[in-house]
Amino acid sequence: MSSLTDIIFLLLIFFMLTSSVVSPNALNLKLPGRSDSPPSVSNRQLDDVRIDNSGRFYFNGKRTTIESLESTLSAKAGGNYSMFISPDKQAPIEGVVAVMDLANRLGVNGVLAAEE
Repeated sequence: MSSLTDIIFLLLIFFMLTSSVVSPNALNLKLPGRSDSPPSVSNRQLDDVRIDNSGRFYFNGKRTTIESLESTLSAKAGGNYSMFISPDKQAPIEGVVAVMDLANRLGVNGVLAAEE
C-alpha cells in the first residue's frame, strides 16, 4: 500500500510540472470592462466588416476579399482606428478569426458585434 501512495505522489508531481509548461494557444481578447472616465463622444462613422453565412466578406456593404480588405485596412491603420466585425449567425468561424487576425496584425481595434 505504501508503494501505491508513492506512485500516486510521483504522478501528481509529474502532472503539476507538465501543466505549468503547456501554454494555451488562444487569442488575446480585450473584454469589456468598467471605466471611471466618461466615454468620449465621436462623430465619426466606424467601418463595418461583415461576414455572411457563406463566408463572403463585405466592407461597408461592398463585397470584398480578405486580400483587398487587408490593403484597405492597412491604408487606414495607424493611430486609433476602430472597426466593427459583424458576422452573421451561421458565419464560419474561420472567416471571423481571419478578420480578427488581420486587425491584430495591423494594430486595428476590432469590435466584435455578435448577435444572440
